[in-house]
Amino acid sequence: MNTSKASKAAKASGAIKASKGRNALGRYGEDLAARRLTETGMTILRRNWRAGRSGEIDIVAQDGDALVVCEVKTRRAGAYEHPMAAVTPVKARRLRGLAERWLQEHGGSPPGGVRIDVVGVLLPHRGAPVVEHVRGVT
Repeated sequence: MNTSKASKAAKASGAIKASKGRNALGRYGEDLAARRLTETGMTILRRNWRAGRSGEIDIVAQDGDALVVCEVKTRRAGAYEHPMAAVTPVKARRLRGLAERWLQEHGGSPPGGVRIDVVGVLLPHRGAPVVEHVRGVT
């Protein structure tokens, strides 16, 4: 194998490892978020619901008679922005579209309507994770 091919293979392997690490980090954050939502009395209906190529809802939950579409953002402490800052107006619009898609496929709007929540999980270098839940971001 020439050095160019070896270099590309090494980069690809590194990208796969980084991707697996991000996936594990995201899953851990979603586990913490689901636990927090359950502790507040919500019922988790579905995790990682995919709407084809349109995207994914991290957590779909029920809070009383309201449907909650929840975006989870997990970050390690350090140079990156706060997890909550990652939910931009564009992302919020996409979540509203995904919520509409969920409703179409699962029987329409509930009596309590639909709410978009965000759970930010910050993993410090030391100590317990910080889990922040913001209700009704849009």
